[in-house]
Amino acid sequence: MPRISRNDAGLRAWALVLPLLAFIGVTFIAPLGAMLMRSVQEPVVADAIPETIRALADWDGDGTPGERVFQAAAHEFVAARETRALGRVATRINRVQGGLRSVITRSARRLENLAESAGDPCFLTGPPAAEAGTPCRDLMVGLDDAWSEITTWLAIRRAGERYTPRHYLHALDLDRGIKGEIVPQPPELRIYVPLLTRTLIVSLGITALCLVLGYPIAYFIAQAPPGRANLLLLLVLVPFWTSLLVRTTSWIVLLQSQGVVNDILVTVGLIGDDERLSMIYNMTGTVVAMTHVLLPFMVLPLYSIMRTIPPQYMRAAEALGASFPQAFVRVYWPQTLPGVSAGSLLVFILAIGYYITPALVGGRTGQLISNMIAYHMQQSLNWGLAAALGGILLVCVIALYFLYDRLVGVERMRLG
Repeated sequence: MPRISRNDAGLRAWALVLPLLAFIGVTFIAPLGAMLMRSVQEPVVADAIPETIRALADWDGDGTPGERVFQAAAHEFVAARETRALGRVATRINRVQGGLRSVITRSARRLENLAESAGDPCFLTGPPAAEAGTPCRDLMVGLDDAWSEITTWLAIRRAGERYTPRHYLHALDLDRGIKGEIVPQPPELRIYVPLLTRTLIVSLGITALCLVLGYPIAYFIAQAPPGRANLLLLLVLVPFWTSLLVRTTSWIVLLQSQGVVNDILVTVGLIGDDERLSMIYNMTGTVVAMTHVLLPFMVLPLYSIMRTIPPQYMRAAEALGASFPQAFVRVYWPQTLPGVSAGSLLVFILAIGYYITPALVGGRTGQLISNMIAYHMQQSLNWGLAAALGGILLVCVIALYFLYDRLVGVERMRLG
């Protein structure tokens, strides 16, 4: 048989790997790159009113802008209204400074009426030209006093930046002052950092709960005879065969004030009928439901490692005089660390991105950062801020991964 050269073997290997690389690029890398680009790119205002943005770039920010800015804004607001782009422009500017959406849309409507009649000097002079007179400035200030305020034009100039860190600043509860300096948001508007902190703390707590509950379960399955172990493992896998929506809503039935858990506590006399516990639509419901859903992701990696540990090790340690706790801590536990690390990392990464479970059982106090991302994607349509929140969450996960690699070592993580 002809011998295959090393180059041919390498080409064949690449040919086999290329479909997988293409799949990862299309389904993971490309969407991730688009999300990160969306978090810093905001071209809507710059594309709709380019002459206004260019004129504002030459403005020093002291006093109201010159006639050239007012004239450009008047013509481009009318043009944006005709192309139905004004709503998106006003919405973007309103995110920089609240209240400007109504000012822009109302002024553009009145300017359009004047432009159609061509009876105002602002529209008789044509596109922006020399600084002869101030017909556009007087006209726009007469339409709304907001056009005489410096903050209005600063907001338009900031909204017109094609690439901006504004969304990341808002995601970190920061903002830019009048002169462009970074300042903290007012205390009543600081919602994202506390929500991100809550998400990380809840995810760590759920990971710890899954480890405390899952380790004995995995140990019991690993020590059981093969027939019983298969049955117990089947019970662990049953949640995977049940819809996540069904598993989550079942906790509403169990934990509500008139639910099964409260009824049992009242029946056995632990609480009175008028002292029923509130365990749903709060953080308690979120933690309980998420722990139940994520527990198999901890049990399976632990079991896959535990079943490979020979039982003779524990018997040998006990034969040498060690008690069971001593043998467990010094012999058994270190051998299960790869499964512990794999299960913990898997559960934590899944927990920080959970959305359905907190949305259904969390109520107002049990929401996580993923629910805020979904809100901006589906309701407020602030996709830039949603992408920035997702980018910060991604950075947190990557930082945790490198910390884990530094302290434990990724090479020690095993799934079986």
